[in-house]
Amino acid sequence: MGIVGNLFKVYRAAIELGDVTVSRIIERTGLPKATVYDALDRLESEGLIAEWKGEGLRRIIANEPSVLLEQAEARKQMLAEAMPQLRALYYRASGKPNIRFYEGVDGVKTALWDSLSSDCREVQAAFSMEETLGVLGLESIDEYMEKRISQNVFMRVLRSRSHDCADIWQSSRAEMRELRFTPDPIVLSMTFIIYGSRVALMSSKKESYGLIIESEEYSQMMRAMYEGIWMQSEFSPYID
Repeated sequence: MGIVGNLFKVYRAAIELGDVTVSRIIERTGLPKATVYDALDRLESEGLIAEWKGEGLRRIIANEPSVLLEQAEARKQMLAEAMPQLRALYYRASGKPNIRFYEGVDGVKTALWDSLSSDCREVQAAFSMEETLGVLGLESIDEYMEKRISQNVFMRVLRSRSHDCADIWQSSRAEMRELRFTPDPIVLSMTFIIYGSRVALMSSKKESYGLIIESEEYSQMMRAMYEGIWMQSEFSPYID
């Protein structure tokens, strides 16, 4: 949390002394007045202490220390949300691909949800419905769809009729999705999503893994192949 050195001395004094004047904190810490005032301003901005005036004097009271845990969790969440972008910048600068392999059903879910971590407003997907539902189930896919829509991400999706198992997820403006079916000779038996410079691949229940490949060259090649299949595929009319 960065509460170290003189900052920690002032914070600890505020906790130990309770509702107290600034002069008492200066006395307890033995620090210069300017140092204490700077530390108090920092601690107040962090939400660790509160100020008020009593009898014309500036008084300090420490907030309940559990606020430290709350702040740590909030910062952890912010870092987790920023990490995909930071990682993308890192690997883009180094010119190296980044390949991440995740085992099991959780690995498949990790790859799926990562496809919503970029700033892309459109993703290209191939859904092998039979395999995907067998691993994740309808509830997880619907949850993903709701999150995608809330983030205003349009999805173009290819499916192969031979691997379909339900008449759902049609082309829909409300659900920001356009569906096409591949011609019979082209069977897509694995789910993948192309988003920015990344491609997420999700296996069947038999192999049970998720794979994320972050590479400009690979994503461009996959996108070119995808567009070729898309142009040959049968449009599914919008239901709304």
